[in-house]
Amino acid sequence: MASKAHPLFSAIPHFLTWRSLSFRTVCCGRMGFASQSQQQRDPTDAISGRTKVLESFKEEFEIGSRLITLETGKIARFANGAAVLGMEETKVLSTVTSAKGDAVCSDFLPLTVDYQEKQFAQGVIPSTFMRREGAPKERELLCGRIIDRPIRPLFPSGFYHEVQVMASVLSSDGKQDPGVMAANATSAALMLSDIPWGGPIGVIRIGRVDGQFVVNPTMDELNLSDLNLVYACTREKTLMIDVQACEITEKDLEAGLRLAHPEAVKFLEPQIRLAAKAGKLKKEYKLSMLSDSTMEKVTKLAEAPIEAVFTDHSYGKFERGEALDKITKDVEKVFEEECDEEGLKVLPKAVDRVRKKVVRRRIIAEGLRVDGRRLDEVRPLYCESRYLPILHGSSIFSRGDTQVLCTVTLGAPGEAQRLDSLVGPPTKRFMLHYSFPPFSINEVGKRGGLNRREVGHGTLAEKALLAVLPSEDEFPYTVRVTSEVMASDGSTSMATVCGGSMALMDAGIPINAHVAGVSVGLVSETDPTTGAIIDYRILTDILGLEDHLGDMDFKIAGTRKGITAIQLDIKPAGIPLDIICESLEHARKGRLQILEHMESEINAPRIKDDANSPRLVILKYTNDALRRLIGPLGASKKKIEEETGARISVGDGTLTILAKNQAVMEKVQEKVDFTLGREIEIGGMYKGVVTSVKEYGAFVEFNGGQQGLLHISELSHDPVSRVSDVVSVGQRISLVCIGQDVRGNIKLSLKATMPRPKAEAQNGNSVPSLDPVSPVGEVPKTWHETPNSTSNTSPVDTSVGSEVNRTSSIPSILIRSAEDCDEEDKKSADMNVKLKDTRKSNANSRSERKSKPLAQNGPSNNEVDVESPINARNLKLGVRVRAKVYQIRARGLVLDLGEGLRGMYKFEGDNRSNFEVGDELHVQCSSFSSKGIPVMSLVANE
Repeated sequence: MASKAHPLFSAIPHFLTWRSLSFRTVCCGRMGFASQSQQQRDPTDAISGRTKVLESFKEEFEIGSRLITLETGKIARFANGAAVLGMEETKVLSTVTSAKGDAVCSDFLPLTVDYQEKQFAQGVIPSTFMRREGAPKERELLCGRIIDRPIRPLFPSGFYHEVQVMASVLSSDGKQDPGVMAANATSAALMLSDIPWGGPIGVIRIGRVDGQFVVNPTMDELNLSDLNLVYACTREKTLMIDVQACEITEKDLEAGLRLAHPEAVKFLEPQIRLAAKAGKLKKEYKLSMLSDSTMEKVTKLAEAPIEAVFTDHSYGKFERGEALDKITKDVEKVFEEECDEEGLKVLPKAVDRVRKKVVRRRIIAEGLRVDGRRLDEVRPLYCESRYLPILHGSSIFSRGDTQVLCTVTLGAPGEAQRLDSLVGPPTKRFMLHYSFPPFSINEVGKRGGLNRREVGHGTLAEKALLAVLPSEDEFPYTVRVTSEVMASDGSTSMATVCGGSMALMDAGIPINAHVAGVSVGLVSETDPTTGAIIDYRILTDILGLEDHLGDMDFKIAGTRKGITAIQLDIKPAGIPLDIICESLEHARKGRLQILEHMESEINAPRIKDDANSPRLVILKYTNDALRRLIGPLGASKKKIEEETGARISVGDGTLTILAKNQAVMEKVQEKVDFTLGREIEIGGMYKGVVTSVKEYGAFVEFNGGQQGLLHISELSHDPVSRVSDVVSVGQRISLVCIGQDVRGNIKLSLKATMPRPKAEAQNGNSVPSLDPVSPVGEVPKTWHETPNSTSNTSPVDTSVGSEVNRTSSIPSILIRSAEDCDEEDKKSADMNVKLKDTRKSNANSRSERKSKPLAQNGPSNNEVDVESPINARNLKLGVRVRAKVYQIRARGLVLDLGEGLRGMYKFEGDNRSNFEVGDELHVQCSSFSSKGIPVMSLVANE
């Protein structure tokens, strides 16, 4: 050790550096003999005297078929206590430190628990702008609470020194949840430190897959589990319970708790052995204890007035608080007159202890509560749904003086919350945000960022309601529930569960059943010498004061079938598991009372067809079409969202549109259809823009850039002399598609959108009425899949509360794409259809042709007669049909095949004079043009 590099060690006797004597190196922090493992690791080279040897201690044990390692001494050696817990490839470090000196806080334990998951644990660089972790995320706050809740009750009474716990994930394989591992590592670190603490504790997670309990389940197993139970305990008593379940029965939950306790106890012995090897002696800290003389004086002055206040059941929360404050001030005056400085410092705590003694004695001895209720009685309830009709869903829930206002907001699937955590799902589509403003308890305060208590209460209610939420396939919305606490007198988180359940039903969300929650308390009497509970009372629906002065706050939420969420917080150093299991039945009875009141207000999801109901439509398009919709850098998509206020999200071949109401949905669908287009249909109504005006009509751009001709004869039912008198360039108009000419041009009509004149209707000379489909942008009641569509093939209308199974018809498709026609040609290529040249000779007179039947012979194998009506779907090669001459052109005929479908017949030779408009012909489909127009040939008469 003595060298130029370490001049301070030059005075150490030389024999202390002899390895043959097996002395421990100085740099390990202790003087003594080195371990055998260390001797084997020490190098024998010439520079071994300059090498620091880190002495570490390690324990290995197995729980739930998984090997767990617990070690200390290798890293974080300057911390008061440090431990690394590993399970497979996941390792978590937990350190504890305490403030130096005798400075203490006057009336509470300033314990801070910080849990952090850094992205380096999985070899990832953070995606934030600064490329480093920012403020604590919700999961980190929740894991910090999992650590805090079981360790806090085990600090000795009167220990008010500042303590800080810092847990961080060193590496993660994504299989194990590091939160539970951090709680066990924290217990080991406290055991290794010199901080007085009544541990160790064990924390275990239990799942249930296919009816079988699983100890320490992996994340994949947890996804399949209907139970997520986190259990913390000492060797004999329960410290903390946290449950998320899918309506598990009280009996099954009790079985899970009975299994969890012995499994959690397996963590204790390795910690005790590790502390025996490397732990520090517990330091003597100054405790803030109340003297017996002070307690006797305060009891004599305040006990009788306090008991009088608690006996009077007419007091409300604030009236009772004002009366108790007045008693405290009267006692303070007496202490000031006697100049008792020491008593004045601890007076608030002493008065509070007298209050606790009075309340607990009356409950244990007389079974009387502060507000005069029975031990199993629930406070008066008030429920109201649809308090704010303009919102998607809302409700008010009151239980006694506790009141919450809950609202529901529905969003698109793309608005799901993204979770940057090491384990678990990447997104969350159901969110519940709990807010506890200062006015709810008549105080002045500031509103900041994420609050640990608000995050914890909101997550508890979120887990309770998640069990009844429909699946994403059944209900693709993103759901946000907000709970605003309007007044607080205990158990606001359970009131949030009740109010949130009612708001979900008010929003029309098809939840399975109502969820209600109630908080159960405990008041116990213990043996002063052993600390064992000799008598106790279980309280249903506790007040805020009973929570403060009692032993536990056991929050249980569920449906009529079973439990969905639990959170247990206790104040003493553990409660027997038998009492915990007994409390489950008390909570079940109270929960059923609350469910009856909620079901009397609203007992089924509300069917909402009003204008304020949100609309969500999922459409299918080709990826090329979606790229056109998004535009460069998403400019087109953002423009539509800004103009309409709707939310658009694009997936692989899917387009999801979420609109605030029906009017917004029509507006955004109009813009999407104008950009992408839709399948053109006879009678379909479209909105377009006039691009040019000619003498014979106007050209209109519509349906995603397609051009159509609006002939002058289709402008109005009345004669029109000039096209410009009716339409102008740039004008937006609604038109109806009435057909297609022989050249494939789309024919549009403006007069088809106008009412017919009465005179024409009476004379029967009006244009045949069309039954146009809904205008572009209207959400149809039922969508039908189009076989040859390249755009929206199977949209889904999931409007909240609307019926989606009504039937409606869609007109026949007019235009068949070239790809569709080519496909038809390929299918029929091997049919070897031999078409006959059936043209009549010029010598035959028209009268003779009309007098004979048109087709007496039956169709051949590949030639089928099709009776009317015929449309583009059932018209195939070789199909025979009766047609009428619609127009006579220079090179052929335009044939009316029925149902608005047009075909063409090309002249062969000079036979134009043989036909007149209105002639009836027997024709056969011989081919299709490049634009999908059927080309017909005449069928010979026998």
